[in-house]
Amino acid sequence: MELVLPYPPSINHYWRHFRGRTLISREGRAYRQQVVTQCQGFGGQPPRDGRLALAMDAFPPDRRRRDLDNIQKAALDSMQHAGIYLDDSQIDLLISQRKLPIPGGQLVVRIQEYPLHRCPLCGSPMPSLESERFNDN
Repeated sequence: MELVLPYPPSINHYWRHFRGRTLISREGRAYRQQVVTQCQGFGGQPPRDGRLALAMDAFPPDRRRRDLDNIQKAALDSMQHAGIYLDDSQIDLLISQRKLPIPGGQLVVRIQEYPLHRCPLCGSPMPSLESERFNDN
């Protein structure tokens, strides 16, 4: 499954602290609603309760310096809220890579069942983690 989503706000703008509570900010709620709207009626979803691998290509909106890991949480939580999967704890493999900036920015997200048979970046065969664990003895 592949989704094209808007570029998320930084985690620093996604959450707000108010009277001792941590809440999703107005900007974070607007982003989450954009993702929900974009994902409505999307077919070909992975098993909602299975183990998942997620690869994310991040196309920032400009050349400003950004931490790549700051966009993951907002995107993952928003996809969960949109019903793409039950819980982001299902994700066993998470790969993010920065791409060249494009106006407005966007995320291209690929979700597959885990374990993978092929690397989501290069397409080469993936070794089984279980077989590696037993070969170490």
